[in-house]
Amino acid sequence: MKERGIVYLVGAGPGDPGLITEKGLSRLKSCDVVVYDSLASDLLLKVVPDHCEKIYVGKRAGAHSMKQDEINHLLVELAEKGLHIVRLKGGDPFVFGRGGEEIIALQKADIPFEVVSGVTSAVAALASAGIPVTHRALSRSFHVMTGHTLSEEGTLPPDFEAFARLNGTLIFLMGLGNLPLIVKGLIKQGKPDTTPAAVIESGTLPGQMVVRGNLLDLEQKVMEAGIKSPAIIVVGDTAALDFSSTNKLPLEGCRIGITGTPSFTGKLYKELSYLGGTAEQLFSLELKTYWDKEKMLKAYEELSGYTWIVFTSANAVREFFVGLMKCGKDYRTVGHVKFATVGKGTADELLKYGFRSDYTPKKYQVIDLAEGLIDEITKEDRLLIPRSSRGSKELNQILDEIKAVYDDVVLYDVVSIEETSGAISGLINELDYVTFASASGVDAFFEKDPLGAKKSLEDVKVVCIGDITADALASYGRKADLIADEYSTQGVAKVICQDWSK
Repeated sequence: MKERGIVYLVGAGPGDPGLITEKGLSRLKSCDVVVYDSLASDLLLKVVPDHCEKIYVGKRAGAHSMKQDEINHLLVELAEKGLHIVRLKGGDPFVFGRGGEEIIALQKADIPFEVVSGVTSAVAALASAGIPVTHRALSRSFHVMTGHTLSEEGTLPPDFEAFARLNGTLIFLMGLGNLPLIVKGLIKQGKPDTTPAAVIESGTLPGQMVVRGNLLDLEQKVMEAGIKSPAIIVVGDTAALDFSSTNKLPLEGCRIGITGTPSFTGKLYKELSYLGGTAEQLFSLELKTYWDKEKMLKAYEELSGYTWIVFTSANAVREFFVGLMKCGKDYRTVGHVKFATVGKGTADELLKYGFRSDYTPKKYQVIDLAEGLIDEITKEDRLLIPRSSRGSKELNQILDEIKAVYDDVVLYDVVSIEETSGAISGLINELDYVTFASASGVDAFFEKDPLGAKKSLEDVKVVCIGDITADALASYGRKADLIADEYSTQGVAKVICQDWSK
């Protein structure tokens, strides 16, 4: 009899991907299936294993893609197949997350489960807006109510009267659409119209907006500010406080569209978010490996004849060692070899496999790598350059000039596009910058509709990771506004910071 699986109900937190718990993240990194709602950050879905199946059951106000009973049945069905399932829910599974209903279904089917608590927006979004849920002499308690079911029949629920008379901080989740009803109900139950109140949109996220006022003017201020869901309503004396962070980040208010392979965009997302920017992934490029093709297999067989291996990207490092293992060899076959890497990111990737780079240029460009190798190699050296088919020809030209002996072998290609954020052109209209990390990414962007793609970049600054990528962009008639000197995520972030500060 096949062993039953297990379901982990994991709280994803309030929106900022950095606020998921360490335990929740560890469950994501080892699951077979992730069943998820509409999440504020898709970055959490990128940490799951490659074999993990992703099932969207998203629920937004007025648009449910799967009924709760169907979700319950799905979890049971998957667990009975012996799988480890993460049921990923925004906030905390037990704070209006219907986690209890799912657990009841699992209990009835005798399915093992575990609840991993998440940070609820009822506390975190307020803190992000500088509003404490409690404060000495102002509020000794806080109370949370769901707001989206208040007006199902055009009236407030029976227990609203008791809720409205409570002292302390009153918090309404998912209630923006019922704001007029909530305000009138609170005043009717005795709250002074001068009671401080606030509405927080997209709490904990870089696009967060906060409107402060009182019960008398809150509706008007929310309308004037154009506040949209998801939003939280806060009522009580603490809403008049402003304990907002005074740590102003260099990319605060900046929105950046990023492109590239998952490994690169994941790092760039973290880098830009850490600096206060809002990163939006426009599309993702996938690697197609050729480690098992004739030329690369021949190179693996002849490793004893090479004295240097030259890596021009972190992707090349990963694909090389994956192929090395898959063709039946191990690290001993490269114990005699020296390694050259194009930049710090590539050198760091190499170090993950236990090897230090013997040469990395001070400037992280392929031309600098090539020129630096001139002083490192001799006529007796033989180089292996496993890389993308679209690799820079400058490397070949410089090596040819000194009559170096080398094999330039295609190890991988960046081939397919996965659109991850809806219509790309619509997103770009809201961005300050768009980044390209490779010539392949540029080609992919322009591939389907060159004229439309060029037009979509008219009112946004374009950032390229190096001259080769910038040249690819120029071939489509669009000059790069910024070019990163360093071939790394840090280099891209640095050049954007410098420009944004102006």
